[in-house]
Amino acid sequence: MRNISELRQDPVTGDWVVVATGRAHRPNEYARRRVAERSQPKSSCPFERLLPEAVLAYDTRGERVTPTAGVRPSLERSWWIEVVLNKYPAFVPTTVCPVPRAIGPYHWQDGVGFHEVVVTRDHQRSIARMTTAEVAMVLRAYRDRYLVLKNEKCVRFISIFHNHGREAGATVSHPHSQIIAIPVIPPDVARSLRGSRGYYRRHRRCVHCVMLEFERRQGWRIIHENEAFLVICPYVSRQAFEIRIFPKRHEPAFEAASEDELRAAADALQTALAKLARGLNNPAYNFFIHTAPTARGGRAPYYHWHIEIIPKTAIWAGFEIATGIEIATISPESAAAFLRKQSA
Repeated sequence: MRNISELRQDPVTGDWVVVATGRAHRPNEYARRRVAERSQPKSSCPFERLLPEAVLAYDTRGERVTPTAGVRPSLERSWWIEVVLNKYPAFVPTTVCPVPRAIGPYHWQDGVGFHEVVVTRDHQRSIARMTTAEVAMVLRAYRDRYLVLKNEKCVRFISIFHNHGREAGATVSHPHSQIIAIPVIPPDVARSLRGSRGYYRRHRRCVHCVMLEFERRQGWRIIHENEAFLVICPYVSRQAFEIRIFPKRHEPAFEAASEDELRAAADALQTALAKLARGLNNPAYNFFIHTAPTARGGRAPYYHWHIEIIPKTAIWAGFEIATGIEIATISPESAAAFLRKQSA
């Protein structure tokens, strides 16, 4: 009897996923399940102007500008990206770093940190529809703020992420990303670091570099490739059409990316999101950057920074919730073949 599913294990985290091709949909059926969302009217959008909370801006030429009182009048006409303090932050700065405390069997500490929003000016144009130069500016804004926040004494990890669509948690439809700097290393990142460190100790090689070499030789899961980045549907995909973007050069820290690498990363990210948008009728998704924690000063020679894109193609049901094992109903090989055919 032919197997209709596979259990695949991630060599970094040790997590298992199920690739249940016997339950598969055709790739284009994932697109039919999504109802088009209405864009929030400009008149009620909070991101339609240069905000007083802006700490950094970039004009249409890509020049970085500090929005002081003297430059604000002209910048209000020419800004293209603004970085603002979140009006409803999950973490707030303080002069004193939090101290872990105990209450009975539990541990807690104050939610100290920073919460910023990166806003692009166009009300409707998502990253999938931007030019490579525009996406490079977005990545440069991420990097510039990362370099500032990593020096804050209480910060141990900086999360950079983007929510697209209501299903992905975007409460404002105007395209924007978020940067949250926190005083702990998140559990998902910690597991990834432990797995990468363990592989490095056993084999004296970066596990991500080994996987990239294998993916390039095999070619089945590659969606796009340029001179500096590889875009793949990972062998152990947690969701149908999950995508990961890796720099070819081994580097633990995102903030160490050069200008040329940012441009190549922008090409990779825009291409991946454009293919998703065309192939799956603009699905909701989250993307985020995984990088070495600031707690290690970016010094984690066994790690390899990357971008993960998780489209909302399925809802966790009983098995996933009970076991933590996701079920993907299309193989990453088939997903990659489908996405390769989509024009960016």
